[in-house]
Amino acid sequence: MLKALRNAGIAIAAMSVLAAGAQAASMDKPVAARQAVMKINGFYMGQLGAMAKGKMEYNAKTAQAAANSLLALAKMNTGSMWVPGSGNDKLGDKTRAKPEIWSTYPDVANKGKDLVMALEGMVKVVGSGVDGLRGSIGAVGKACGGCHKPFREKK
Repeated sequence: MLKALRNAGIAIAAMSVLAAGAQAASMDKPVAARQAVMKINGFYMGQLGAMAKGKMEYNAKTAQAAANSLLALAKMNTGSMWVPGSGNDKLGDKTRAKPEIWSTYPDVANKGKDLVMALEGMVKVVGSGVDGLRGSIGAVGKACGGCHKPFREKK
């Protein structure tokens, strides 16, 4: 009887480990997708930031394309990339997303709207000259930070 209980306990523990591994694996694609979106955002913000700081020559077409792309990304439906349970509390260092992002959804949605508004403003002026870029990039950065600061773990 004790041997049967011990074996059942081992089987239950093994199934729990396998189930946890399966849940983590099921989160791999959504996490990878949202990280890809963030990397693309970083690419375009890097171009705009370098132009604004004078580290890269200002180019109206490049600036406009980057701003347009950022706006398109901000308007993209990424809901399926933000699966509850795909935060760093469950997935560890696979993601920097804090679990609070799912418990404060209306706040997160409003921060997304703030980003869209800031990018819409940028799109209108970024191609007109470096001053337009410099005048609009701060609002975009503030909107990005509005989500990153409360909902993303620091490196």
